[in-house]
Amino acid sequence: MNINDIKKTIESRQQLTPAERLLPAESTELLMEQMMKFLELEHLYESAIREVKTKLEILDSEFRTKYAYNPIHHIEDRLKSPESILEKIQRKGIPFNVESIRANINDFAGVRVICNYIDDIYTVADLLTAQDDVTLLKRKDYISSPKPNGYRSLHLVIETPVYLSDKKELVHVEVQIRTIAMDFWASLEHELKYKTDNEVSAELADRLKECAETIAATDLEMQHIYKTLQEME
Repeated sequence: MNINDIKKTIESRQQLTPAERLLPAESTELLMEQMMKFLELEHLYESAIREVKTKLEILDSEFRTKYAYNPIHHIEDRLKSPESILEKIQRKGIPFNVESIRANINDFAGVRVICNYIDDIYTVADLLTAQDDVTLLKRKDYISSPKPNGYRSLHLVIETPVYLSDKKELVHVEVQIRTIAMDFWASLEHELKYKTDNEVSAELADRLKECAETIAATDLEMQHIYKTLQEME
């Protein structure tokens, strides 16, 4: 959304999207001000994503140079949509403003790191959080303690600096680190459970969990095979 989009939006309340209609019916000036602040906030979080991705890419490149090995298979990122932000702040019962969003929502900016093997996950996490301009705020290990549905991943919430033209901002970014196999299961499980009109039965939920267990066992076996081959060199 750019400034022209905003001008078109505030010409008439009928032009607002369903998510924007959740906003209080305030004056157009105040609405304009809040939307401009939100655009600035989006830019800030987009910049934080670039900062984190650069750190990860440098680490991966260093491993390739030193050890002829890349612990990171690929990196994905996403910025939470305005609709998702509005839905979340309504659910939490917090006001729609920049300050409350920054204080209460840690997953506005997200980076997903897909690694080859389980050990790579912890290596990447440790190296990233060891950097002196990165602060670890929260860590949830769903690999050692999977979710009841079988979901596995390492979740970090970190704080990283973003240097703007006139100041430095400390921004929260959620980093999810998982293997290719974990990502395969999580992506399909999400597609099956949340993007269909059918309710998943207990039986199907059990089958999905069994798939997660099978994939987890395969993950461990592939890592064991890799280590065995390394020892043979």
